[in-house]
This record gives sequence, structure tokens and C-alpha cells, in this order.
Amino acid sequence: MLPRFKPTEMKEEIMKIFKFVVKVDRSGFRMPKYVQRIDRTPVQMTTNRKQALVMGRLTAEDVVKSIQTLHCIPTLTSVRVTA
Repeated sequence: MLPRFKPTEMKEEIMKIFKFVVKVDRSGFRMPKYVQRIDRTPVQMTTNRKQALVMGRLTAEDVVKSIQTLHCIPTLTSVRVTA
């Protein structure tokens, strides 16, 4: 049986379970890339999703805004995190 939560507690619990990776589709490339590191300029990418940086929603949204260009289309992809 699932524990009962108030609506605000449920939202907080969901945010603890799900993290995000930033998936980047570039025109001309077949394989999508994922953000691996954000502490360098330019942002480091990888094609291996397991090596992608798992981050909170606010950080992921900031990364999307910072790397968005005409040739680069970043999107948030949710990842379920086991506690």
C-alpha cells in the first residue's frame, strides 16, 4: 500500500524520485548527445546516456537556456532515481 501524501508533499516526493538529463539533438548528427559536464566552457557532451550528468530540474533548465542555438536543440529528459 502506498503512503498517503498531501498535495505539496506529493510534489516534493516526486521531485526526489525524478532527476533530469539534458539531451541535445544537433542537426546533421544521427545520435543524440547528453550533457556530461557543465563546469567547463564549452559544455562537455557524451553519446552514452549512462555517463550523462543527472541533475535537478532548475539546474537542467539553466543548462538548456545556456546551450540553446539554431543548430543545437536541447531538451529535458526525466530519469527515475532510486532512493
